[in-house]
Amino acid sequence: MFLKELIEGFLIMDATLRVFFRFSTTTELQCESSPINDIFSFINSTLDESEGPNHYWLNTSNGNKGIFEEDGMYLILANQFLEMTSSDSIDLVENVKFLQQRFPHLHVIGFQCYSTLSVAEKSAMIQFIMREYISFPILLSNKIFEVAGCCIISKDLSNPLLVCERDMDLSILCKAIEELHEPENEKSGLSNKGKTTYLKQAEMIKEPNSCSFMHNFLLHYPGCISADEEGGRLFLSDSNHNRIVILNSYGKILDMIGSYPGFEDGEFELVKLARPAASFYHSTQNCLYFVDSENHAIRKADLGKRVVETLYPENYSNKKSTQLWSWIMDKFGLGSIPDREVEDFNPQSLMFPWHLIRYMDDRLLILNRSLGTLWTMDLVSGKIIEVVRGLSRIMENYGHLIMDRLSVLKQIPDGTLQQPSDANIATGGSPYMDLLSSLTPFKNCIIICDSVGQVVLKYNKQSGVCSSSQFSNFGVLGLPYWFAPPPEKVITTAEFRGAGIDHLQFFRLLPGEVGIQINVDLPSDIELVESLHKDSIWRQARGTATEISIVEVVAGPSEKVGSAQQWYDELDSLAFSPQESEMVEDNVRAQNYIGDNKVHIECAVNTSPGTSEVIVYAALYLRLRRNQDFEGNGKKHLAMRIADFLYRRGKIKENCIQFLINSKRDLRELIFVKPLHVRIKLDSLAHPKAENSKSIILTKSSVEVNVSLSS
Repeated sequence: MFLKELIEGFLIMDATLRVFFRFSTTTELQCESSPINDIFSFINSTLDESEGPNHYWLNTSNGNKGIFEEDGMYLILANQFLEMTSSDSIDLVENVKFLQQRFPHLHVIGFQCYSTLSVAEKSAMIQFIMREYISFPILLSNKIFEVAGCCIISKDLSNPLLVCERDMDLSILCKAIEELHEPENEKSGLSNKGKTTYLKQAEMIKEPNSCSFMHNFLLHYPGCISADEEGGRLFLSDSNHNRIVILNSYGKILDMIGSYPGFEDGEFELVKLARPAASFYHSTQNCLYFVDSENHAIRKADLGKRVVETLYPENYSNKKSTQLWSWIMDKFGLGSIPDREVEDFNPQSLMFPWHLIRYMDDRLLILNRSLGTLWTMDLVSGKIIEVVRGLSRIMENYGHLIMDRLSVLKQIPDGTLQQPSDANIATGGSPYMDLLSSLTPFKNCIIICDSVGQVVLKYNKQSGVCSSSQFSNFGVLGLPYWFAPPPEKVITTAEFRGAGIDHLQFFRLLPGEVGIQINVDLPSDIELVESLHKDSIWRQARGTATEISIVEVVAGPSEKVGSAQQWYDELDSLAFSPQESEMVEDNVRAQNYIGDNKVHIECAVNTSPGTSEVIVYAALYLRLRRNQDFEGNGKKHLAMRIADFLYRRGKIKENCIQFLINSKRDLRELIFVKPLHVRIKLDSLAHPKAENSKSIILTKSSVEVNVSLSS
């Protein structure tokens, strides 16, 4: 059997942990190591509480019940998250992500013992989770278990089936998991023919819980940037927001590529990405080539047609059927997703690419984050024509190109850039090798992505001044996907992790036209960055409320509509609700403006006798007032004020405060997004009758809703 052949790959890890294996006819391995069994008992004892005297779940939310699954297969990463170099951490996480994509049934848990864990170390781990985009939970224990860094495969979080050193060959571990899973496939009547079925997009892309507070920052790990100097455009990969933001030299947002995490080609508003990274602009084609890291793909965005297509993998078929039913099924996440064969994951394939360098006219050099693998791709065919492994070989063959990209750093004073606390600054002999795709010359400046401070810096080569880029025109970003609500009458099982209700109010009115004005009162120490744009608002009228028909200017093909609004507009056009009174109507006339530190949103609906509801979501782009006097401990007070405003309580608030305190940037420059969620319940009485009792009287009503966001 394969596992018997692998016995030489398993080891006695140290004097305190000796692992013995007994083989059974079902290929299960019994481990007599008491420390590992003790770890399982400890993990099971912590599932009911996110924090206790001896444990702390670093990156879970809403409880830990979903971690355990009966008859589930588990991979425990024991004691592997402290004292690792940057390249080690990248390799570890990429291998685990590969296993999660390859084996959707596999549950991964990180386990780390510590004697003392300082605030700085905890903050560094949060940075690590954000930077590596870790979605699996990590359990911290101040109870020491004498176990060296290792990987443990288990079933039901009980007896370990396999224990191996953490740097074991990935292909060996894959084969071991396949064999261990074969009995379950046979029991359930499923055949394992050695191929991987990708999950639906909503299930495949899991986002880190511990860094969810950073969703409400304008940028969430701005990882890479490139430029079109002739056209005066910058292409910023807002990686953890799964989008590419197109800016001009003044920071005005011109356009956005990406609407939701996943893997799908299409128009800019509808295309799905998974952590976009490096890019380069092809001036002749007016196209942007970019890395889609978590999808192991190279994508091509036609900036004229505003359409994205996949260049690699070659066999990715995204030629969507023109049939209406196929389109509907795709929109609801029920469409067929092509299987990717094992051969797609051979050593030649891209695996978590990150950096991108154009080499000659028809070649692309693609590197992973750790700079341990380089792929050469033909730009026309999308084929991989060369793979180079090992940093020394890469630098020997292509080091001049890499160092040329980094040479602009010589013009920037030391100490200007922040580095992750665990970065291996000696990589390749350059202290900032990981910034390979995070900077670009642009006119007389150098533009730099500061993924630690979550800002984009602009260094003026003439004046020597380094400043944060000031952004504007946020309406182009639309309503962010992470707090956009599901269409409630259509998708009933969608998990909604968005904003709670900020305000709920009831009105009893006569039927007819109802004008609604929502007045949002902001705290005195917080201000809007710019006026609320219509594309940052999503509206929905349900029940007996319908839109007011008005003559509107028809949007031309070049007009950009907020991605969230357009996506839901398409869903709303599908008549899935059985009764007309329940159909979603969201084309409500609306106006909005600001004044007196308030936001005013106006809309109007027609109501018939019965009950109805008007739902309003809006994205408010805010910052602290610069002229406000803050008492207390300077930066700590600013951090606490931002966290208090965005989050009421809990671990997410604590993580936000720690992250902001450790940032070296002026928190008064930080732009954050406040989700606004208002619901208005309307109870419409019967129509009043005219004196002749044969006709009804149409009425006009108006209501005013006052919402306070002061905290």
